[in-house]
Amino acid sequence: MSLFKTPLVVLDFETSGQAPHQGARITEVAAIRIEGNAITDRYCSLVNCGIRIPYFITELTGITQKMVDNAPPAAEVVPDLLRFIGSDTLVAHNAAFDEGFLKSEADRAGIWPEYDGVICTVKLMRRVFPGLPSYSLGKLAASLGVRFQGAAHRAEADAQVTAELMLKAGMQLQQQWQLESVDPRWLMYLNQQTPAALRKNPALWQMTT
Repeated sequence: MSLFKTPLVVLDFETSGQAPHQGARITEVAAIRIEGNAITDRYCSLVNCGIRIPYFITELTGITQKMVDNAPPAAEVVPDLLRFIGSDTLVAHNAAFDEGFLKSEADRAGIWPEYDGVICTVKLMRRVFPGLPSYSLGKLAASLGVRFQGAAHRAEADAQVTAELMLKAGMQLQQQWQLESVDPRWLMYLNQQTPAALRKNPALWQMTT
């Protein structure tokens, strides 16, 4: 049996600040494709957006000004990233953050993204694995036995962990509801339901086909 009905692309950005409207830009990107039961492809790159990297960002991520200055320009990376994502469904931990930067960078590049909806793993994990002490990426991974394969707060390491958490969530749902495969549209639907509503009204889980 195939775990996911259609492909997913897990996205993670490192950035120079909190929000595009405050002038922040992307400094690193990782996109990891999940097809069926497995990770099948990835696109990762540092990004030169022609900005200064604040000291606290270097302290947090380890990304230095020299690393960014020597990286491919955003005008090259962003179109490559959007081609990689294509029309697949996006997944991100705290998806509003990453989608906001993706849309901002796509707008700068003059390209219209074609991805098919977004799944936020913060929201999804609260629904699939309720009652955990924290849903921050590092603590959530520790609770579910997923180990970082690189430094946290680097795009590829964070995207890899998020992808492995998605696989765990998919397997949990597949077993719980005896599904042949998990439809990403259902996961987007679950994102829209509050954990309290799902507890009080189990019928809300029934959009399984």
